[in-house]
Amino acid sequence: MALPINAAAVVAHAADDLRIDQVPLVPPAPHESIVEIEYGGICGSDLHYWLHGAAGESILKAPMVLGHEVVGVVSQAAADGTGPAAGTRVAVHPASPAPGAAKYPLDRPNLSPGCTYLGSAARFPHTDGAFIRYANLPSRMLRPLPDSLPLRRAALVEPASVAWHAVGRAGDARGKSALVVGCGPIGALAVAVLKRAGAAYITAVDMHEKPLEIATAVGADAVLKATDTEAIAAVEADIVIESSGNHFGLASAITGAVRGGRVVMVGLLPSGPQPVAISLAITRELELVGSFRFNDEIDDVIAALADGSLYADPVVTHEFPLAQALEAFDVAKNSALSGKVLLSFAP
Repeated sequence: MALPINAAAVVAHAADDLRIDQVPLVPPAPHESIVEIEYGGICGSDLHYWLHGAAGESILKAPMVLGHEVVGVVSQAAADGTGPAAGTRVAVHPASPAPGAAKYPLDRPNLSPGCTYLGSAARFPHTDGAFIRYANLPSRMLRPLPDSLPLRRAALVEPASVAWHAVGRAGDARGKSALVVGCGPIGALAVAVLKRAGAAYITAVDMHEKPLEIATAVGADAVLKATDTEAIAAVEADIVIESSGNHFGLASAITGAVRGGRVVMVGLLPSGPQPVAISLAITRELELVGSFRFNDEIDDVIAALADGSLYADPVVTHEFPLAQALEAFDVAKNSALSGKVLLSFAP
């Protein structure tokens, strides 16, 4: 296909410096497909690059195209014959696992020390994301979508895979009580995944009404305000998903878990020491388990969204055209107002 010379993209230049730039388009490598991006979901990491010029220890050193929660249509298949054909609707697995100096379990490529991610400043040169109309993407990243799965719903595939992985780290949820602390998009999606997994009773916790409304819509049986610490402690959940990403939420997760229960920490806390009552985890023999990104769960998520067994539509609360990306980011940062905010790249 004849590509334009440039395409509009959402680019983070530094803290508080987000722009819609015209980015030059280059020919794809033989193993890359050209994907015409239709939707992109704004992630917490995208917000951090905009607001702080960094996501955790990944610090912007040069302008970087954001975005890793993307879906679209293959407009040109990879020249080496790999990947889906032109015209195929696809979701994107944004990780590129790679070995490094540190050891890791080979069956858990999400932990590979050399792993890169679309729209990540973890390494330099940075790995550009796919908030751009035409993206050159390795064909191995592409997952064909069933005809029954609309692209707008499929925009939730990547964050839902993060939630699916977290719930998987909790073990078998069937018949168990669950507590989800922090009901932003990942927390709300964790509620939806727990519901599908057969959790007997799900309690959702957040500071704001809007996230709790969304959590209820996707399967929460009860909701609590994060300030109601006594009620949270009385939950005694078999499984806890901590997705708030702050030490107050982790404290609630620990106190809200049943003795001998498991707490899965998917919310990324700031670097450095955290003031948490870890003595309770010791005396109650809690299992504190980390959860980071995902692996092949994306295939199960696509199937579950397509057959309707994973109900997550209420998680998407706003959609903006690319031209209004700055407004979209401003809405996305307000967790009291929004859930998942989508960008539409269609002309």
